[in-house]
Amino acid sequence: MSDRLIKILIDSFPKILIPGLRMTIPLTLASFAVGFVIALALALIQVAKVPVLNQIAKIYIWIFRGTPLLVQLFIIFFGLPGLGVMLDAFPAAVIAFGMNLGAYNAEVLRSSIQAVPAGQSEAAALVGMTYPQIMIHVVLPQAFPIAFPPLFNSLIGLVKDTSLASSITVIELFTAAQQIAARTFEPFALYCEAAVIYLIFCTVLTALQGWLEKKLVWKTPEEKMVGATAAD
Repeated sequence: MSDRLIKILIDSFPKILIPGLRMTIPLTLASFAVGFVIALALALIQVAKVPVLNQIAKIYIWIFRGTPLLVQLFIIFFGLPGLGVMLDAFPAAVIAFGMNLGAYNAEVLRSSIQAVPAGQSEAAALVGMTYPQIMIHVVLPQAFPIAFPPLFNSLIGLVKDTSLASSITVIELFTAAQQIAARTFEPFALYCEAAVIYLIFCTVLTALQGWLEKKLVWKTPEEKMVGATAAD
């Protein structure tokens, strides 16, 4: 490796890292938040089998899981202006990533909710709890630990998918690497450097996932009652 290339890599590292911290991470978190809200709504609609809305939810999931994310991104950023809807690059990316992720995570949440024993919902209904109360206080707290690993995996995957935002002029981590590579004519080394930074981000998130999974130890109502009795 030549001295020139080493100097380029040293100089470029913060120039690639900073857009990653300022744009890639916020884009990831904002998109994941939007996607989670959409996913939860779609999952609850499917579990409750709400007439009409249930079919709409299934069609939504079918479309967004069956078409490429890049195409969805282009439709929202380049296509919607033709219909009079103008969006800046960042919100367009958030909407595209969020809507796509919502379709995938809806199935994760739906299966997690359905994994909670039906007897617990029935018992809660017998004591007079309404459907929203059952979901909030009984079902979702048990479904969330089940859904957590795949949901967090989708968050890690989203960090890498945000590189697609470079195609609609979002100045994120990969865009910065592309710009420096165009000036220095060292695409291989700089794209490898960008890959290393993505790897660092994902490694940190993977470690965080492992730590959080240990904290998310769910206790059933029976186990809580036994624990409270033992404490007394």
